[in-house]
Amino acid sequence: MKLCYRLLSFGLLASAFAGATKSYGQILSNTPSVTLNATLSESLTIAATPSNVNFTLVAGGTATGSAPVAITTTWVLAQGRANVVLDGYFASSTAALASGAPVSNIPSSAVYGLMSTGTPTTYTAFTQTAALGTASAGLTLFTQALTSSNRNANRTDNLSLQINLTSIPQLPAASYSGSLILAAQAL
Repeated sequence: MKLCYRLLSFGLLASAFAGATKSYGQILSNTPSVTLNATLSESLTIAATPSNVNFTLVAGGTATGSAPVAITTTWVLAQGRANVVLDGYFASSTAALASGAPVSNIPSSAVYGLMSTGTPTTYTAFTQTAALGTASAGLTLFTQALTSSNRNANRTDNLSLQINLTSIPQLPAASYSGSLILAAQAL
């Protein structure tokens, strides 16, 4: 009887397990990866306001421009560059400003710039051969050293201008115009 009882117990136990739900262990998927590529391009820009500066010239004297020029230089630069340099220059050293017929010229040596936050902290003539521009018709306005904290930065400087006619007293009365060109480079 014991044997029967054991077989019966085994049969009940087997049928109980047969009706139980199956449980499964955890399965993990494969792990593909996605490569992300991003580029921040270098840039260097200049904005200047106002775009016109007026002078009331003084025969044999010095005239100051009607307003300083606010120059904003903005850059995003890569490692390895050491400086940002801003230059101002004229297309010709002998004719920074010119009048109509008959043609009379004001040379770049008679135009002075001052940038108290830059390189010419006193009025200085546009007579340099700057890295950018025409020989003997330029002026370096600032050189900004680059560090790890200012590779993405900007600065605004005020450029005050004068025209000094003491060296050209024979200049005839006329309307004169010319263009000061601003250019920056990252070295």
